[in-house]
Amino acid sequence: MSVRAKDSLGGRAAIAGIGATEFSKDSGRSELKLAVEAVGAALDDAGLSPADVDGMVTFTMDTSPEITVAQAAGIGDLSFFSRVHYGGGAACATVQQAALAVATGVAEVVVCYRAFNERSGRRFGSGVQHREPSAEGAALGWALPFGLLTPASWVAMAAQRYLHAYGLGPEAFGQVAVMDRAYAATNPAAYFHGKPITLEDHAASRWIVEPLRLLDCCQETDGGQAIVVTSVERARDLPHRPAVITAAAQGAGRGQEQMTSFYRDDMTGLPEMGVVARQLWRSAGLAPGEIDVGILYDHFTPFVLMQLEEFGFCGPGEAADFVAERRLPLNTHGGQLGEAYLHGMNGIAEAVRQVRGTAVNQTAGAATALVTAGTGVPTSGLILGADG
Repeated sequence: MSVRAKDSLGGRAAIAGIGATEFSKDSGRSELKLAVEAVGAALDDAGLSPADVDGMVTFTMDTSPEITVAQAAGIGDLSFFSRVHYGGGAACATVQQAALAVATGVAEVVVCYRAFNERSGRRFGSGVQHREPSAEGAALGWALPFGLLTPASWVAMAAQRYLHAYGLGPEAFGQVAVMDRAYAATNPAAYFHGKPITLEDHAASRWIVEPLRLLDCCQETDGGQAIVVTSVERARDLPHRPAVITAAAQGAGRGQEQMTSFYRDDMTGLPEMGVVARQLWRSAGLAPGEIDVGILYDHFTPFVLMQLEEFGFCGPGEAADFVAERRLPLNTHGGQLGEAYLHGMNGIAEAVRQVRGTAVNQTAGAATALVTAGTGVPTSGLILGADG
């Protein structure tokens, strides 16, 4: 996919099935078991069997390889298997790779999945504890000795600069937290179902790394989520209305590092998401005003604001007001702050429900949904559309 020209992927593949485990803090079973449960649920939703699957896509930082999940789930021969790097930045890219495989005939039915015990097992929020020497780790080496050891500390640097540049206070971030938790409160699948918060609650939550408070940071979740991708034509013969992959993109910016891109000319935005935004708008032939619902990766609240600005929904420094005024339905499942932290895969599932018309917090007439993956790292995004 060129960053300069429209690509031809859009409309050639669709999401036909979604499935998940429950979202908890202690699953009581292995990550492989969670993956297999999610894959089975997604295939059931699609009206397909394990025998129909010939492709698998997952992330790196995953303990359940494609062939192991395939074997445990009863899937047979695979003609395509792949995994995408950079943690949560991979979420939408898994669907992009599945769509590329389907569009080119490399595979017919591809399952994308993510499963982990991120609370009861390895906790990503605990940051760097041990790292083998690598070129990638060298960039972190400039920050770790000064105490920047966790994702929250890395994001706090950019968040502080954002507030300074636009004359804002930490309450700007609270708008995102309150919105997410309001949707989570009415979503029975959400961990924080029935537990909305106020701006006062946000302001009273403890500091994690200034200017980030506890309620600016996503959850840690045990669980699994899977997505089934096939051709639009085949999806039309399956039980649910297809969620057509209208556009898909990956992006890495100039001077990109993994969470510590502090040496760019400007720290108030997310250039990697700007790359994704330009590709999505160009390839889909759409503009911000034509999006009905947005599912924006919300591991930390400041990066939701920056994403809105990178996609052109509002001007620089204006995103907090945009969210406060509810100009666009955002994270209608509750996001990773309110529903679950599944590295963005549960956000893709929510976008599918929205264009199907089956979401708990359904946006009336939703025909287009924007989904983004993890920010601060090389990232990805999708635009999904209703069929017909």
